[in-house]
Amino acid sequence: MSVQLVFTALTGLPRIRPGDDLVEAIWLGLGREGMQLQLGDVIVVTQKVVSKAEGRHVNLDTVKPSPRALELAADTGKDARLVEVILQESRGVLRTRPGSIIVEHRLGFVCANAGVDHSNVESPDGSPGEWVLRLPADPDRSAAALRQSLQARSGVGLGLLISDSHGRAWRLGTVGVAVGAAGFPALLDCRGLPDLFGYTLQATQVGLADEVAAGASALMGQAAEGWPVVHVRGVRARSEQGKAADLIRPLEEDLFR
Repeated sequence: MSVQLVFTALTGLPRIRPGDDLVEAIWLGLGREGMQLQLGDVIVVTQKVVSKAEGRHVNLDTVKPSPRALELAADTGKDARLVEVILQESRGVLRTRPGSIIVEHRLGFVCANAGVDHSNVESPDGSPGEWVLRLPADPDRSAAALRQSLQARSGVGLGLLISDSHGRAWRLGTVGVAVGAAGFPALLDCRGLPDLFGYTLQATQVGLADEVAAGASALMGQAAEGWPVVHVRGVRARSEQGKAADLIRPLEEDLFR
């Protein structure tokens, strides 16, 4: 018996703008691929298209930098207006160096530039200016809403992940991670389970949502591919409960801060 995990990009999705029906776009994309949703399927959506649909754009021409933003801009070489948006999306700044600001995002995770993105971001309405995009206001809530609507259309239980690209402290290169999750066990706790030889696992917890998001990200690409939604079939998950917030390590267990 073969065991498979299959990732399929939904091609031909339109450019998403504020107020667009993202569920309709995903549904039509599934139809173009000839796919019918099945129980346990997972849909992975990039945060960028979710943020665009939710209107999370900021026109830098309208941003007035604070004294702190001006200070960090001088230290890092970044646009002070961009730094101000980063600060507004952050609980605190952890590290800086030329070209980089590492923060604790207001949602709790640690990332570069608070997830504020300059790439592949256009004006939402054709107006002039230099635009950036923030993460969804509440990615877990956004994931739950998308999942609910897709389940209503399909009549089957699904998992829904919202992905982003994050760097890692000790390795080069970004990888896909889950910043939003619904109907999916984001953190799989294997403590107490036996291994192949009967040893009881003591500390093993699997970031299953991040693993699936990373696989989808490898297919989505990071440049001009234009494949922001991936269908995943074959994930063996024991529960439909979980959210991306479950993946955030408590500060008292954080050995790096």
